[in-house]
Amino acid sequence: MALYELDDPGTLDDPVLVVAFDGWVNAGEAGTQAAATLAAGGDVIARFDADALYDYRATRPTLEFSEGVMMEVAWPEMTMTLAHHGERSLLVLTGTEPNWHWQQLGRDVAELAGRLGVIEHISLGGIPWATPHTRPITTIVTASDSSRLDPTDEHPDGLLRVPGSAVSIVEHTAAAAGIPTIGFWARVPHYIGAAYHAAAIALIERASLHLGVHLPLGDLPAAAAEQAEQLATVAAGRPEIATMVEQLETLVDQQGVVSGEQLASEIERFLRERDSGEG
Repeated sequence: MALYELDDPGTLDDPVLVVAFDGWVNAGEAGTQAAATLAAGGDVIARFDADALYDYRATRPTLEFSEGVMMEVAWPEMTMTLAHHGERSLLVLTGTEPNWHWQQLGRDVAELAGRLGVIEHISLGGIPWATPHTRPITTIVTASDSSRLDPTDEHPDGLLRVPGSAVSIVEHTAAAAGIPTIGFWARVPHYIGAAYHAAAIALIERASLHLGVHLPLGDLPAAAAEQAEQLATVAAGRPEIATMVEQLETLVDQQGVVSGEQLASEIERFLRERDSGEG
């Protein structure tokens, strides 16, 4: 039995599937912020079985009380939203990274993409990186085939082994089903624990360039500008943070091509700090 229920989507124009999950790899909520912006104003056409995907002890529903009375239960969910931008139809698959049935999810998403005539699969996410908020956000690009990588794209050099994510498993399954895939991963300053709006903007702009269509940024530019001011204020008031930012600026200015070893090292360090409660 499939994990999803599909409504009639109507006519689709060269549909592209965009996938981003909250969890690993979504530093700064970059992927899910970008996905939510691209899906804004669209219609949900597919809903996935939450009971089959989530362990509610690990991914708990949220309860809402009013004056001591339980009013709402918000369950973790995964949906696909159809949004039209220019002459392209975007099918935005997003939600909380599932706890269960990753392989079946990948097969079902690939089957669903085939039913809808998807011609390309795009993954969006964020990677924690030793980079300062004072520098433009850059992206790492991965793809189902090296021919899909532009010569100007930054990508991991050499062999790379990292902990797997559901978004990448879904992409890998799509590629195995013959759907061309590409992934855009924003480098997010590792010291920012909140949603980082500049990273979401970078992902949308990169996807827009790749697709050759204008994609909306919504409220992200205003939010990013406000956040930049807040970060500048914090750095100005704390010399140790200002020193760290200066050191990161020097490091980033000296970096060249990203090696697989560098990327794996950054991810492993981030995981150690997260598990130990640091950072």
